[in-house]
Amino acid sequence: MTDDPRRTPLHDLHLSLGARMVPFAGWEMPVQYPKGVLAEHLHTRAQAGLFDVSHMGQVVITPQDGDMAAAALALESLIPADVLGLAPGRQRYGLFTGDAGGILDDLMFANRGDHFLLVVNAARAEHDIAHMGGLGGVTVTPVTDRGLLALQGPQAAEVLARLVPEAADMRFMDSRILPWKGVDLWVSRSGYTGEDGFEISVPEARLREFSEDLLDRPEVAPIGLGARDSLRLEAGMPLYGHDMDTGVTPAQAGLAWSIPKVRRTGGARAGGFPGAEAVLAELADGPAMIRRGLRPEGRAPIREGVAIFAEPSGGAPIGHVSSGGFGPSVGAPIAMARLPAALPDGATLYAELRGKRLPAAITPLPFITPSYKR
Repeated sequence: MTDDPRRTPLHDLHLSLGARMVPFAGWEMPVQYPKGVLAEHLHTRAQAGLFDVSHMGQVVITPQDGDMAAAALALESLIPADVLGLAPGRQRYGLFTGDAGGILDDLMFANRGDHFLLVVNAARAEHDIAHMGGLGGVTVTPVTDRGLLALQGPQAAEVLARLVPEAADMRFMDSRILPWKGVDLWVSRSGYTGEDGFEISVPEARLREFSEDLLDRPEVAPIGLGARDSLRLEAGMPLYGHDMDTGVTPAQAGLAWSIPKVRRTGGARAGGFPGAEAVLAELADGPAMIRRGLRPEGRAPIREGVAIFAEPSGGAPIGHVSSGGFGPSVGAPIAMARLPAALPDGATLYAELRGKRLPAAITPLPFITPSYKR
């Protein structure tokens, strides 16, 4: 490890479980356990996987005068989403945009009745907190005394309900405070795998106890960053710093759906966020480039940075792979790349791999059928 990466409160538990630890976004995190990435991936798709995501940033936004509508509008000055229309007990996905229209980060935000709870990417947490520091009328408070877990998979609800019965009644994107052994859990029915599941914020002092309670269930296995990446790739979910960054707009990232009509041209609260002019113009006209799925022929994965060409020889690249690898549930290599939006699904392109061009077909995202609880 280099540069003294931070450790989550579950570091010792990961070591006791035989995890291989790696530096990630300034943290020391488990990339895999003894069963290996393939087994962890398939276990999550079949049963339930437990992920330590305590490196993510948790931030509370509290209105200074108790006016949640004003706090929502303050957040809308940074996020092109319908924060004002989000009901208490519900959560949404959103983006921070920059002055040129690029994506500064992606996040989840929940209306907790008298405050908002945001979950942001680990590598961007300090930036995001500073970015929100200039908001008027609200207090921005980083959460420093809780860890965060993700329990994902078709048996996640059944398992969690044994410990927290109220979780069984939650819908997809619900966000609730639920009791467990005298403490409050902050629970959302959401995740990053394409499976049903939950993200659970736990007081740090009880995090290991709660984690071990889950891991004692035969359906639950610990899952590392390796399988987390292959699971989200199969689910067609973008990763900040790879499939989107400050040079990629929401439309180019395939995230236009996260900007509702009320914030678009002609909407009741159109614009008003950084880069709105560029973002809204591109939404109206359509992007020239957009994130697409690719299915290479054969068994060789095409990974991030691989050049994509329109022809089997000659010409300049028309795009580059932003995320790629082997999809264990798909049983084949899969990838995502920003490509010309005009190209039809099914079109054959060519990935240059070790000096040879490998055919790859444009494929609709996601690569698997999501199984979220509706």
